[in-house]
Amino acid sequence: MIGRNDSCWCGSGKKWKKCHYPEFPADLTLAQQYLKNYRIVLKTPEQVEKIGRACKITAKILDELCKAAKPGVTTQSLDELSRQLHSKAGATPAPLGYGSPPYPKSICTSLNEVICHGIPDERPLQEGDILNIDVSSIVDGFFGDCSRMVMIGNVSEEKRHVVEVALRCLNLAINVCRPGNAIWQIGKAIEDYATSCGCSVVNQFVGHGVGISFHEPPEIPHHYNQIMTPFAPGMIFTIEPMINAGVREGILDPKDRWTVRTKDLKPSAQWEHTLLITEKGHEILTIP
Repeated sequence: MIGRNDSCWCGSGKKWKKCHYPEFPADLTLAQQYLKNYRIVLKTPEQVEKIGRACKITAKILDELCKAAKPGVTTQSLDELSRQLHSKAGATPAPLGYGSPPYPKSICTSLNEVICHGIPDERPLQEGDILNIDVSSIVDGFFGDCSRMVMIGNVSEEKRHVVEVALRCLNLAINVCRPGNAIWQIGKAIEDYATSCGCSVVNQFVGHGVGISFHEPPEIPHHYNQIMTPFAPGMIFTIEPMINAGVREGILDPKDRWTVRTKDLKPSAQWEHTLLITEKGHEILTIP
């Protein structure tokens, strides 16, 4: 989404705020205030309905992929199943061809020490693996986004611990999402709990607005921060804390330029939902 200080879309060479930035009357609606002050689009009821449908389909695809993740199954075969499920649902996988370099697969499959953006390949899943499957789908032009951890057979105590801590972090963060609270409280809820459990919170990646675009304002940090933007009805965003058993730093794979692994190669875990802020609280949109 274009920012106030970005070049204007018209090609004038001026900043957007000095050219075609929309002028609002003095008495702004809440939606106009959020667009002007934060670049956040508060979704209309019609948009909420369509984004909600995209999220439901995304969650159902994720559910099927998690059921299929068993010892001996390759992450490449999960990607192939993902493409079949998307096609059957009339959906498009949002990651496919996204970014630079273009992401080559339809889902992200992050194993063990991989923090995020793991690329499906021919490695079979093994007893003791932990796996994050991240699904993002486009349905009729609207986006849904969610991920879940799968433990393959019996896993080590360290891996089980980080998976459970990451899920608890997500749920604690969801609980603070309501009008009257602000974005910074998400990061506080997550980092307070994670550090109390001896884990660390990745600060190189954030949650994000979603629905009309794959990634849109606001950014949702999962670590301590000072973002005072208050929650407002119509905000839709992801919460996706990445929790490490060791140090928080991640290292980008220099070859594929997507896969990010923990610096100390200790396990990492992540769970993700897309949320809608409502008048009274929140609604989790990515429940199958």
